[in-house]
Amino acid sequence: MHIFNQNLIMKVALVQTHLKWENPLENRSHLAQKITGFLEHVDLIVLPEMFSTGFTMNPKLVAEKMDGETITWLMHLAKAKNCAITGSLVIEDNGNYYNRMVFVFPEGKIEYYNKRHLFTLAGEDKEFTAGSEKKIIAYKGWEICLQVCYDLRFPVFSRNVEQYDLLIYVANWPATRANAWNVLLQARAIENMTYVVAVNRIGTDENNNHYNGDSQVIDAIGNFTLEPHQSEGVYIVELDKKEQVRNRKKFGFLNDADHFQLM
Repeated sequence: MHIFNQNLIMKVALVQTHLKWENPLENRSHLAQKITGFLEHVDLIVLPEMFSTGFTMNPKLVAEKMDGETITWLMHLAKAKNCAITGSLVIEDNGNYYNRMVFVFPEGKIEYYNKRHLFTLAGEDKEFTAGSEKKIIAYKGWEICLQVCYDLRFPVFSRNVEQYDLLIYVANWPATRANAWNVLLQARAIENMTYVVAVNRIGTDENNNHYNGDSQVIDAIGNFTLEPHQSEGVYIVELDKKEQVRNRKKFGFLNDADHFQLM
């Protein structure tokens, strides 16, 4: 477990952007311009799902290793901005392909989560290997749960039995199902009494899927800290852990939750 000094305020930058299809070089360049373009210091930068390629089902064509160019780029960027960066990309590991959400610390340490629920409607389950481990990251005194897109539809897997402080979703969630995205994000925040940070892409991909974005931040009682946005940009918010702890003590809903064990 990675330990930092306690930090009651977490400043997060949500990067909502279009993505070039299966073009890691151009996506890295575009994202670098956006990230280096804001001067305000943040603790964490959140990128969309498959931020280097778009939501492709061609892992053999675009997959990288954990010592590849995109991971190296993330490490340099995290060091330069003195903050953590998270988002998912296509990774080949020991002969398997993963939709892997990496969490890169400013000093270069990397932890990751492999997407558990693969999107069968698009055939993701046929091209990728599903993860099995729920991942909680310790960063600056915050416990952060990592989730990817389709995971949002399965509340048991995100149930806050660990008393985590922040739930992050990165996604390529189409506009045709935007209502489900917005409703389920609010439900996850309320039922888990936690901040939810959700970053989705915008634009249209090679399969003619259109994305509205609707990146947003919701607090532990379901209020918007950042309302859904549909334009390209970097949105910076401050999360207050002290306020969240106060709400949990006041209402105590997590204390009354059913006990269960994931098999």
